[in-house]
Amino acid sequence: MTQAALFSDAKLAELAEQVAGMLKTTDVHLVTAESCTGGWLAKLMTDVVGSSHWFERGFVTYSNESKQEMLGVSPSIIEEQGAVSEATVRAMAQGALEKSHAQLSVAISGIAGPGGATPDKPVGTVWFSWGFRKTSSTPEAVYINSHHCLFDGDREAVRRQAVAHAMQVMQELIPELIEQGHGQADN
Repeated sequence: MTQAALFSDAKLAELAEQVAGMLKTTDVHLVTAESCTGGWLAKLMTDVVGSSHWFERGFVTYSNESKQEMLGVSPSIIEEQGAVSEATVRAMAQGALEKSHAQLSVAISGIAGPGGATPDKPVGTVWFSWGFRKTSSTPEAVYINSHHCLFDGDREAVRRQAVAHAMQVMQELIPELIEQGHGQADN
């Protein structure tokens, strides 16, 4: 069974329900900033009944210009590092927090294929970043985690694995951040 097959629509919906439950009980609001996933993560999160209580907004910033205009990503970051890079997703996660009232952001940018690959960034390369701030009135992220994955499969498989991965990491991060005293749950 392929990695992508492990993340059926039912499994993705289950992951979204689990993340939603954690966000609701901790009173943390989520904002998404997506490129290669094209809003798929936001769609999954808002499929959950009652999502308006914890899902603040989603940005689909597929083009470099939209990353700059909507999230404030510096053109020099994209020019020097590329749209699929740690620097870009960190700036996307930070920009999503700055342009919203959420406390938790997740940013995704990758090469889903079949084209767009380079020797150092093959198809399946996806960068992720999660930003967190203490309250919605704090402009700067107090914590940002970022890393990349290399997923196998076609365009659908890469995107499916990317949204699943983003939710799996949120399941780990939310309790950790709350335990460290970040978020509204400690007010």
